[in-house]
Amino acid sequence: MTERILLSLDGSATADGRGGETEGDRAGKVDRAIDHALDLAERGGGTVHALYVVDTGRYGEPALSSAELVVDGVEDAGHDLLAVVDRRGRERGVTVLTRCCHGRPNEELPAYAAEIDADAVVLAGRRRPGRVRRELERIADTVVAPGAVVGR
Repeated sequence: MTERILLSLDGSATADGRGGETEGDRAGKVDRAIDHALDLAERGGGTVHALYVVDTGRYGEPALSSAELVVDGVEDAGHDLLAVVDRRGRERGVTVLTRCCHGRPNEELPAYAAEIDADAVVLAGRRRPGRVRRELERIADTVVAPGAVVGR
């Protein structure tokens, strides 16, 4: 049974347009990830834990840099996105718990997955195979990236 689904919304899917993606492409990946996490929760009677990480490696800490307005904007966007997930969950009768934090996504995501003992992790952004993906696979039974197109 999939009781605890971690939905990663660290901003990587909406950040800076790397890889030739349009804003619409990134928004579509985020929407698919949200829907996938909510579908898993509906089927398994689970809870979605939506996590948005303000990447301090990219933006710095607001109290320590002149980029405070940028960081505040990214954090506001994170809270807005988490509110969307919460609203969509309520519409479908799914419990959604949200968390916005500052840190490095490659550290915060596996740590939070372990903290909540995640059964599944849904990634809105693309994660290359590597240490973070392996760590997530060790923690959760399932790691999926609904925004990625897998061979047909």
